[in-house]
Amino acid sequence: MSELALRLLRALSAVPHRWLVVLGNLLGTVLYWLAAPRRRIARTNLRLCFPHLTEEERNAISRQHFRYFARSFFDRFVLWYQPAERIRELVQVRGIEHLEAHAGKPVILLAPHFIGLDAGGTRLSLDRQMITMFANQKNQVFNQAMREGRSRFNDAVLLSRQEGLRTAIRMMRNGVPFYFLPDMDLGPRDSVFVPFFGVPAATVTSVARLAQMTDAIVIPCVTAMTEDGYVCRLYPPWERYPGNDLVAATARMNQFIEARALEMPAQYLWTHKRFKTRPSGEPDLYGRAGQTTMMAGQEATE
Repeated sequence: MSELALRLLRALSAVPHRWLVVLGNLLGTVLYWLAAPRRRIARTNLRLCFPHLTEEERNAISRQHFRYFARSFFDRFVLWYQPAERIRELVQVRGIEHLEAHAGKPVILLAPHFIGLDAGGTRLSLDRQMITMFANQKNQVFNQAMREGRSRFNDAVLLSRQEGLRTAIRMMRNGVPFYFLPDMDLGPRDSVFVPFFGVPAATVTSVARLAQMTDAIVIPCVTAMTEDGYVCRLYPPWERYPGNDLVAATARMNQFIEARALEMPAQYLWTHKRFKTRPSGEPDLYGRAGQTTMMAGQEATE
């Protein structure tokens, strides 16, 4: 992304949201055909997770996913550049009482990779300081815009994955909620294989371990895209979590994410290689999709 493109997208963020919806749907339709490697990844994931659906039904979910993704791309610039009042109108919050009841205590907001991830995090940061993690992007213009945009309210703290969790732990103990994104395949390190839609998926144990270390409350947080914006929903805190079994606790997390993906199947990040890391002896599940290209604005992880 160039500086000129960024300026154009910033200017575009000021138009009425219904225009951005139209533009996003158009771009998503084009991306579905142009971003063939990502399309193949999405189709593979959907085939693994929804084997009971027909190929036509899975392809319909994939096409809608690309439209949702493109809409969220345009919406990012609203989140990064438009006034707080517009963001409040764009993103409605449900269940905030679950977070407010634990103000000043260590809290993990478990935020899986649904389309509305950025919208929910930014909306919550309007009213309180937050911590979150991010993946550095290869495009430096976009990377800088992302870092500034995500940290623009209440001194939000962004930590790169390379920095680790030490700062997050210290701030959590001081009562700053941690908006944590724990559901990407980051390789075998600190991961266990637990089912996701019945398929063994390498899943980091970070949520369970962090909750143990800090005695944190875990509050799931899922943001859904709607026809005219987003709904950020906070769920009741998990009781007796994580317990003494990290594998069982991590499996519980995947079960929750799976249930939400069943509610809105086109909004989960199917273009990520969720099953890239395999148990010993298992073959690569992605085949031709092994060589990928990035869609604009997608996190720089496969």
